[in-house]
Amino acid sequence: MHDPEPQTAAGKLHLAFSMSLDGFVAGPGHSMDFLARGTTHRDGIVQEYIEATGAVLCGRDGFDSAIGDARPYGGAWDGPIFMLTHHPQDARHTDDITVLDCSVEEAVRIGLEAAKGKNLQVLSANIGRQLLQLGLVDEIDIHIVPVLLGDGIRFYDNPGGEVVQLLRDGDDPDLTAHLRYRPMRTSPRE
Repeated sequence: MHDPEPQTAAGKLHLAFSMSLDGFVAGPGHSMDFLARGTTHRDGIVQEYIEATGAVLCGRDGFDSAIGDARPYGGAWDGPIFMLTHHPQDARHTDDITVLDCSVEEAVRIGLEAAKGKNLQVLSANIGRQLLQLGLVDEIDIHIVPVLLGDGIRFYDNPGGEVVQLLRDGDDPDLTAHLRYRPMRTSPRE
């Protein structure tokens, strides 16, 4: 399986998540502890995202529990962050976060305008699901972490919803990605 082409700033609506093999982008309570295992990405990918991202759109739950005062990419990215919530009156306000109470379509319009030709990166599975249903997502990058969480925030949780067909980046866009993992054993098998 090949790595996708480097990420570029092209005014795209972009979803990028590290995800457990069982489909979770965060553990219970939006915990990101599963990433501490020393996961590695292709060299330069974080810098690609930093350079291609002009603005970030996040949701209230993720902001309150995981993002808070932290800046994306360990503080290496600097730009406008928009938090979308239906309850702005009790949102924790910070100097560099703009709180929005509007439709996701309006939040995207505001975010893309602020991105000034670069990408709007969505850091919310819930908002991402809504945008996928509306057909507004341009690109999805998923980085599969070799771990099974069993619980948490799913990348795409839409019981009873419509199927979203995807095309892979590369030569054969309909080709299924084949992965093989072996469980790490903490003790030898008897």
